[in-house]
Amino acid sequence: MSQVCVEKSLMFRSNTPYPTDTIAVPGGHDLFCVQLDDSKLNYFQQPQGIKGSDFSKFVEKYGKHSFLARSEVQPSFSAFYRAGDPILIYFDSSSVLSTLRQPVKMGASGLCADGNPAGFLDSKSTSCTRIFANLSKSCITDPVLDAASYYRDFTVLKVPVNDTIVQSMKVKVAAVAPPGAPHMKDSTCNNVVSEVIYEIEFSGTHGIQSVSVQFKVSNISGNSGSSLQQHFTLRFWTRTLSHTLPRSGNPGYITGAPLLIADSGAMQHMSILWSEGDGSCSQFLRHTVQFGRNTRTGCKLSLSPILEESNCNYIQQKLYKALQGMNKAEDLAITGSAHSTQAEEWTTILIRNCSVQAVNCTSCCMVPVTLEIQILWTKVGLMSNPQAQILGARYLYQCQPLKSHEFCLGTFSNVSCTALL
Repeated sequence: MSQVCVEKSLMFRSNTPYPTDTIAVPGGHDLFCVQLDDSKLNYFQQPQGIKGSDFSKFVEKYGKHSFLARSEVQPSFSAFYRAGDPILIYFDSSSVLSTLRQPVKMGASGLCADGNPAGFLDSKSTSCTRIFANLSKSCITDPVLDAASYYRDFTVLKVPVNDTIVQSMKVKVAAVAPPGAPHMKDSTCNNVVSEVIYEIEFSGTHGIQSVSVQFKVSNISGNSGSSLQQHFTLRFWTRTLSHTLPRSGNPGYITGAPLLIADSGAMQHMSILWSEGDGSCSQFLRHTVQFGRNTRTGCKLSLSPILEESNCNYIQQKLYKALQGMNKAEDLAITGSAHSTQAEEWTTILIRNCSVQAVNCTSCCMVPVTLEIQILWTKVGLMSNPQAQILGARYLYQCQPLKSHEFCLGTFSNVSCTALL
């Protein structure tokens, strides 16, 4: 058909003078195609040659107010960050102003696009894949693999700037237990960054107060065509404002909105296990439980071997933490607009853990392998405008006994979560 085609997801804008078409591919990715006038020629037009003597003629025809000096087109910033604004960073050594990045996946391949700016108050997690043609070279030269590139040599600006950057506007990024630099050993690149988590404290129009970052590292084997999946998370919090999460309804829950839970007064979204591509449990990424939608997930958790006398408690706590998340949920918001300081707007989550099931087995090591979250809700208020309201919730753990020889050398446990509403 004398067409040149690429995946449609890769094409954002077309300026070709030739006819274009989108072709649907059953079971595959749609194609963006350009019809050629002559298949022997490139589909771009031959540019018109311009001589110095022609400039006055073109300026007279095209010259408008868009021809401005560089100093007149410098970006202007507001006095404080607004939700969604790019977070500015400053490199002291080169006096360069830039933005904090949160890489995202691009196209069907899921490869990392590093130019995506992190948005102020936009708490979210992203993941993408990197492929290395020469791992031994990339291991020691590619900054995306080195934890230092995510916090050294730059500072975060408290608020946007329009003029000179002074020291009081800079916030240093504090690294929590930073790992060392990547290095090659045999055919394996050790200590590469697989997960980056930024915690950013803000204070209204006073801007960003502190920034911390923590990492998860892993090893990559091979040399040609090696790949790595990276995860990036931004979390925003404040000391003065306890209710930073958006409403899940007003007042009643909206179907598909996140369930609101509280841990010692700190509000967050209820979540369940997230399975990685290889079936393992993610340590930080989790699925958000949505009101009115039943959900089920499962994954494999790997536990390191430790001393046998403390194995039972160690495995129990690891599995509890994997199933319920980093922070234990204590209360569930009755309505989607519940405030953390109003006790009557929250209900305590009932929990039946493994200790209840081990009453008749004092010598057993009962470990949780499944968590079933049950939510009881109803509609209240006027029949013309009923509001969804939660009546109660409980966590039901299904547990299995383990014998000492089953876990003294390490354990691979398959765990699952179910949320029933």
